[in-house]
Amino acid sequence: MTWSEMEPLLEQACWDTLYMVGWSALIAVGGGLPLGVLLVLTDRGGVLQNVVVNKVVGQVVNIARSMPFIILMVALISFTRAIVGTTIGPEAAIVPLAIGAIPFYARLVETSVREVDGGLVEAVQSMGGSTWTVVRKVLLPESLPSLISSATTTIVALIGYSAMAGTVGAGGLGDLAVRYGYLRFETKLMWITVAILAVVIAIIQFAGDLAARGLSHRGRSSVAPRLVLLRGGASRAQKPAPAPEPQAAPSEIETVEPTKVP
Repeated sequence: MTWSEMEPLLEQACWDTLYMVGWSALIAVGGGLPLGVLLVLTDRGGVLQNVVVNKVVGQVVNIARSMPFIILMVALISFTRAIVGTTIGPEAAIVPLAIGAIPFYARLVETSVREVDGGLVEAVQSMGGSTWTVVRKVLLPESLPSLISSATTTIVALIGYSAMAGTVGAGGLGDLAVRYGYLRFETKLMWITVAILAVVIAIIQFAGDLAARGLSHRGRSSVAPRLVLLRGGASRAQKPAPAPEPQAAPSEIETVEPTKVP
C-alpha cells in the first residue's frame, strides 16, 4: 500500500479517534468530578458525612471500574442502541467510553480533593460558609493542578480504550490497525498507526503536565501574599490598641515680680 492510499485512511481514522476521545472525555469530567467530590463530602469527617451514601456510591464506582472495557461494550449494546440508534461507529463508541471513564476519573478526583488541607475547610465553615462555598472556594481551587493531571491521565486511558473499541467496529486508529495492519498484513500501516498514537499521547501528556505546573506555581505565588495579609490582619485585630499617651502638661511660665524702686 502506497502513501497516497494510506493518507486518507489515516486522516479519517485520526479524526474519528479525536472525536470519540474528545466527547467521552468531556462527559467523563462532567460526571466524574461531582461524583468524586461527593465521595469526599460524604466520607467520615466530611462536610456532608453520610456513611450509607458513601458506601453505596463507592461500591458502584468500584464495580464499574473493575469491569473490563471490552465486556462493558458488549454489556451496553442495548443501552447504546437506545441512546444513539446504532452500535457501530464513533458515535456508538462514545457511550461505553464515557461510562467506563466516569468512575475512573471519579476515583482520581477523590484522591486529589482529599489532599486539600482540612484547616482551610474548617476556616470557611467557621466564617459561615455553606457546603457549596467550601467546594467552590476551597476544594476545587486548591486541588485544581491535581485535577488537571487526573484529567490528562483519563484522556490517555481513553485513547487506549478507543483503540480497543476500534476492534469491534467503532472506527478510529484501532480499527485501522486491525483491519488493514493485521488482517491485510499491512505491517507498515500498522506501525504508522502505533507511531501516531504514541505522538498524540506524548503531546497530551506534555500539555497536561505543563498546565498543572503552571497552575501549581501560580497558586503558590498568589496564596502566600494572601496568607501574610490575613495573618497580619488577624494579629492587628487581636492585639489591643495601645493606650493613649498622656499629653505633656504645658510648662509653667515663671513670672518675675517687678522690683520695687525705693
